[in-house]
Amino acid sequence: MKKVLITGGSGFIGTNLVAGLLKEKYEVLNVDKVAPRDKNQQSYWSQADILDYTKLESIIKGFSPDVIVHLAAVTDLDGKTAEYYKANTEGTNNIIKIAAALPTLRRVLFTSSMYVCQPGYIPRDYDDYKAHTPYGQSKVDGELLVKNSPKQHYDWVIIRPTSIWGPWFGIPYIDFFKVVYQGQYYDFGSTCTKTYGYVENAVYQLKKLLDAPGVHGKTFYIGDQPPIPIAEWANEISTAMGKGTIKKIPYFAIKIAALGGDVLTKLGIKFPMTSFRLANMQTNNILPLEPVYAIAGPGPVNRLEGVSKTINWLREHKGYNV
Repeated sequence: MKKVLITGGSGFIGTNLVAGLLKEKYEVLNVDKVAPRDKNQQSYWSQADILDYTKLESIIKGFSPDVIVHLAAVTDLDGKTAEYYKANTEGTNNIIKIAAALPTLRRVLFTSSMYVCQPGYIPRDYDDYKAHTPYGQSKVDGELLVKNSPKQHYDWVIIRPTSIWGPWFGIPYIDFFKVVYQGQYYDFGSTCTKTYGYVENAVYQLKKLLDAPGVHGKTFYIGDQPPIPIAEWANEISTAMGKGTIKKIPYFAIKIAALGGDVLTKLGIKFPMTSFRLANMQTNNILPLEPVYAIAGPGPVNRLEGVSKTINWLREHKGYNV
């Protein structure tokens, strides 16, 4: 039985990873500053802030894991300073330092982000960065801490999740499903194609990377092939919800809505469309999944099955009447 410690296991991907590992009889410990989203995982949780080195070290050394999956991070795009995202840098450095003193540790999966490069930018290699937000820059800095750390007795791998969605998710993709559910998503004829990933498939890929040979020092995007045209995916979700195909509107109408959303956002009022979100919806972001597919192969859940499972979760946990 492998012992896997997950930092940030109370988050979206972490909740699904804990469930997936427990199902396969791994010994699991979730270290997170907040309680699990899934109350059934309460007994596998130990409370600690990734920035509290002393407590973090005590918990990790006490568990003595074979593998660490480092998911803990500040992931929103609200911050404007490096200080706001210090969990992504100091927290990562804490894991590097503690891992060096764990004699039984075999591997650490350090989770980064696709936002180490701005959407649409095609990097030359995995050392080519072009972050466009303070969040993205914090993840660049975290990757560099890992890559520049002294050689250790354990293997390390860097993981860059693509646009992952599914049960237990939060912003932004729970909002995407909500907008479709409310009939407020429109096809304006200028949407993009992106690499997305259903969360059970992401977990499947992570589990494969726990043991895969020859991966030390490598970086992997995780997600699903093929990339999805966002309007096509919205139609699939709308149809699965029993609402038929999405409506079409002229581009100028969505542009006006985005400008209005900018004003409301500045006033502290949430609105489903802003110029930032509109730009994202128009920017293709197709990421290389061939390396992880070479190790894991296709995920176990196809997109339509994932949509169905996600809608069932929204019905059970969010009161959707579908």
